[in-house]
Amino acid sequence: MKTLRGPGIFLAQFVGAQPPFDTLDNLARWAADLGYVGLQLPTTAGLFDLERAATSKAYCDELRGRLGEAGVEITELSTHLQGQLVAVHPAYDALFDGFAPEAVRGRPAARTDWAVRQMRLAAAASRNLGLATHVSFSGALAWPYVYPWPQRPAGLVEEAFAELARRWRPILDAFDEAGVDLAFELHPGEDLHDGVTFERFLAAVDGHPRAAILYDPSHFVLQALDYLAFLDIYHPRIRAFHVKDAELRPSGRSGVYGGYQSWVDRPGRFRSLGDGAIDFKAVFSKMAQYDFAGWAVLEWECALKHPEDGAREGAAFIRDHIIRVTGHAFDDFASSGADAAANRRLLGIG
Repeated sequence: MKTLRGPGIFLAQFVGAQPPFDTLDNLARWAADLGYVGLQLPTTAGLFDLERAATSKAYCDELRGRLGEAGVEITELSTHLQGQLVAVHPAYDALFDGFAPEAVRGRPAARTDWAVRQMRLAAAASRNLGLATHVSFSGALAWPYVYPWPQRPAGLVEEAFAELARRWRPILDAFDEAGVDLAFELHPGEDLHDGVTFERFLAAVDGHPRAAILYDPSHFVLQALDYLAFLDIYHPRIRAFHVKDAELRPSGRSGVYGGYQSWVDRPGRFRSLGDGAIDFKAVFSKMAQYDFAGWAVLEWECALKHPEDGAREGAAFIRDHIIRVTGHAFDDFASSGADAAANRRLLGIG
């Protein structure tokens, strides 16, 4: 059995113009001072040069050295925004153009090509940084049809996942060549948002060995999905872990869909660690049970609490929930020391 690593923190929600949030070095020292030992790095926030990391092992070694001096290391690189742009339904073109460089905005095909190239760069950069896992979104072609009204034409969903597979298979192959798993965060708004949709995708890419899952129980709470049973079913494919809390408090006026309300007023909303409804003792217990050896990474999102308070509290929360796994069975002291012959006698067959 292996003890998972952490605490780590995803930096996407903390990058800003003012110190200590303005540079990777400042963020590294800030995170280390809070008790974090790992950083999950967004690749579009200007914290480092993704293309250079993909082509220069020396640059990656220097980057790792600087972070090591601050007392932290990289857990994974994130391409959530680029992954989103691998597959975009036209209904979302204008909204998602903001994730892309100006040169490809208003040009969906060029935007997709840019996103695919970014994913390939991320595979090479992850390899050069010595990382085992990468995290991303899948994008979505079928999301506008998630609710079956009006009735979906026969074959619509199947074609959406076939096309998703056509776009992602070459990327998955690139990650395979790099020796890195690609873990999709299962998230509403993505075609991969629960276990069934991940299974559809996995079948469409013929069970690709690099297709994996970023487990984030908060997204399952907001879907009223059993986040503990999910671990029982899908643990062989889970390669990354976002520690994020949430609550779902439906009323007589609104439920899972949220009534177009803001995050503050929605029945389902994200919360800082410990303020929501997720049973993290059970989550971390299952992670230990299933021998998850990756990182426990805080993703802070909360409509109520200040992010710096959430980050400060999150480091201790994760540290206190990590289970240092045992190296032997608790009842080894009572071992009878029986051998094969004794076992057969005990069964009445020897």
